[in-house]
Amino acid sequence: MQNFIHVTSAVSARRFTIVSTCPDPWGGSEELWSGAAQVLSANGHRLSIFKTSLDQTHPRIQQLKSLSCKVRNLRRLPAPQPLITRSHLFSMAVHLTVRRPDLVIISQGDNYDGLHFGYLCRKLRIPYALVSHKAADHFWPPDKSRRYRREVFAGAVRCFFVSEHNWRLTEEQNGMTLTNAEVVRNPYLVTADGPLPWPGREMECLRLACVARLYLLDKGQDILLRVLAGEKWKGRKLHVSFYGSGVNGEALADLAARLGLRNVSFEGQTEDVLGIWKNHHALVLPSRAEGMPLALVEAMMCGRPCVVTKVGGNAEVVQDGVTGFLATPDEDSIDAALEEAWGRREELREMGQRAALRIRELVPASPAEDFAETLLDLTNASDSRAALGLGVRAHD
Repeated sequence: MQNFIHVTSAVSARRFTIVSTCPDPWGGSEELWSGAAQVLSANGHRLSIFKTSLDQTHPRIQQLKSLSCKVRNLRRLPAPQPLITRSHLFSMAVHLTVRRPDLVIISQGDNYDGLHFGYLCRKLRIPYALVSHKAADHFWPPDKSRRYRREVFAGAVRCFFVSEHNWRLTEEQNGMTLTNAEVVRNPYLVTADGPLPWPGREMECLRLACVARLYLLDKGQDILLRVLAGEKWKGRKLHVSFYGSGVNGEALADLAARLGLRNVSFEGQTEDVLGIWKNHHALVLPSRAEGMPLALVEAMMCGRPCVVTKVGGNAEVVQDGVTGFLATPDEDSIDAALEEAWGRREELREMGQRAALRIRELVPASPAEDFAETLLDLTNASDSRAALGLGVRAHD
């Protein structure tokens, strides 16, 4: 983010603490809080940031530090150990007690992995907001923690979700109606004002890109590989490029080799999003769980139709058969969606044009700036320091 939009709220300098529980050195869920942090800092507000698996050399972290943001490692444990210990919570409690921020923003990788920090803020009577970046239909937390989860969500001055699906699923999982919630959009990493030129030659070889973290539990690339192992796909002029890195990269490459796939390639991590879509005709994303994937938004911004599963917010932006194709996260359904895309490949360019128009109607031009403005509004709200515990109605 090179140019900062001035945030117009008439407020004195505020103190913000941001906590990111994303377990990776950097993930798509980091773009919203980091973009808002840059805007707030550039406008004179003071920020302290705590992030798991902190990589001090990452460009976003370097940008934040150049703006005098204090960035600390939330957890120094090796990546395979996911738990936050009591010592980490104690250190955070000391920080919050001494600093007394006007607002704590807790950016969760899913919808529950940062609630312990919300609970801490609630006990210290410090206003906090929750941002939930994913909710999985196949994961319902145990009943014994239900009251605790309700209290933390209810105590937040605002609960942000990146899709309607994730908001409603969280309500269902906890038996409540959140009246303090809203949908927020993530920033996207493309600068194209309109769709990119169409790569063409789709009848010679249809080129699909699967852009996602190599993490099978959420992203489901194994399902796609098994579909592509079918004899009809092996015999067609189609290629799938996998972009991304993650804990299952070796397993996926091995699975592709075991299945005898010659029409796939693993391209690794890249920051050149436009470069991907200059050379590919469509996105394919066989996810088992999502929030609102940046890869989907960016592909549509670039004028590419998308073959995606009906998880998270995917079906909120993709119109089946109009701007892309929807499936459920299983082999038969994904195979059927790909078959339809293959049969209509002469129409893909037009579908991509419609996708580019549709996504611009749904996603604002400056999500991070909008989010920064909202956070400032929360610090101004008369009830931001009121007694916690509002905003929920239980159904038990």
